Parts: sequence; C-alpha cells; structure tokens
Amino acid sequence: MSARVLPMRKPNGLRVLDTFCCSGGMAMGYHLAGFDVVGVDIAPQPHYPFTFIQGDAIEYIRAHGHEYDLGHGSPPCQKYTPLNAYNHKTYPDLIAPTREALQAVGLPYVIENVEAAATELKNPALLCGPMFGLNVYRHRLFETSWHLPVPTHPKHVARCTRNGYLPTPQKPFMSVHGGRHSRAWQNAACDAMEMPWIKVPAGGDIPLGIREVCEAIPPAYAQWIGDQFLTLERTAAA
Repeated sequence: MSARVLPMRKPNGLRVLDTFCCSGGMAMGYHLAGFDVVGVDIAPQPHYPFTFIQGDAIEYIRAHGHEYDLGHGSPPCQKYTPLNAYNHKTYPDLIAPTREALQAVGLPYVIENVEAAATELKNPALLCGPMFGLNVYRHRLFETSWHLPVPTHPKHVARCTRNGYLPTPQKPFMSVHGGRHSRAWQNAACDAMEMPWIKVPAGGDIPLGIREVCEAIPPAYAQWIGDQFLTLERTAAA
C-alpha cells in the first residue's frame, strides 16, 4: 500500500486510548479533532494509521488507562447483531467489562456498539452518516460518561443500493455489510465513509479490505465526539 499522508492536527496535548480499534475509523476522527491516538486490539491491524499495540484491550485499560485523557471502546458486536440468530455462535459480552475497566481507572469514556446492543448501553446517543453529509446509512450507538449532544438526524429519504452493489445517481447511498465483494465495491465503501487509507490497491488483499471497511465507523462520528469532549473540557477549565 502506498504511503499515507495524514491531515494536519490541531494539537491540544490530550491523548485518546482507542481500544478494540480495528483499522482506525474512530482513531482518525479523534485525530482530526486534535488528539494524539494510541490503538489497542487483540488482532494485528496492519493499516492502523497511528501508534498501535497488539494486546488484550481490557487488560491494557486496567494497566495503562490512567496515562490517557479519554478512553474509547468498540467491543465486538457479533453477540448482539441479528445475524447471530442464524449462526448460533457464542460470543463474549465485553461491553460491561470494558465499562468497568474504564471506570476503575477514572477515565472519561466512550463505548460504541450496534443498535441491537442498546439494552447493554447506558443512555446511548445515536449517530448516522447523513448527520455528517456521508452517503451511507450507518446507525451506531455511543455511551459516554458525559452528555453527548447529537446533530440533527436527516430522514432516510435517499435511496440506497443493495449490499455489494456500487452507488448510482438513482441510488447514491451505500449499504456496507460483509460479503464476497469486489475491489471496486470496497474502494467505493471507503469513499462513502471517508476512509481512504484502507482502500485495497490492485493486487491487494481484498478479503482483509472487506473486513476492515465493514467493521469500520466513519471518522466523522469520532471527530464530532472529540469536538464535544474538548468543548466540555474548555468549559470546565473556564
């Protein structure tokens, strides 16, 4: 993959611990808001765009969470997704342990997950692509240890392509879910969510790229959250 040119940062001296980080969609958003970011994941993340540590996320929070100013956790969502009703696999419930670890080290936090996990989250806020001008309907819930304002949620009136199909002028929105997709589809999904650093180049690892984009959260969501946190910090310091 070609070298990535990262955008200029608005330094504020604050650090985010990005756990269960995957390929760094949330990380890039926090970066754009002006944070230094460190990611932790149990699996290798070859395209993570910032400092990456491979390891157990909850153990790392307990050992090092006090070194950061904000903690973010995106525990795996498979336990809560409707597809689990069909595959009948057993997945760990990591939302509560993640919360407990973040609270134990006294770290302000954000916990993200899918809508089906709503009962496991405390007063979560919902973010979606059209709130940020993105052509993708992607509802995600965010529990925060402070009140998170949310932008206006436009109605879902634009038509959306079927999963695996490229957007068209008649159906400009994408549905980004797993499957055996083409490189063109993967690249288009990256464009829709503004994640160019995980685009699969010619001859690249398409299955990896599909997994990365399908698990990702658009950076715009985290940039909004980071900006709200900074506003709160400035207000408290005034």
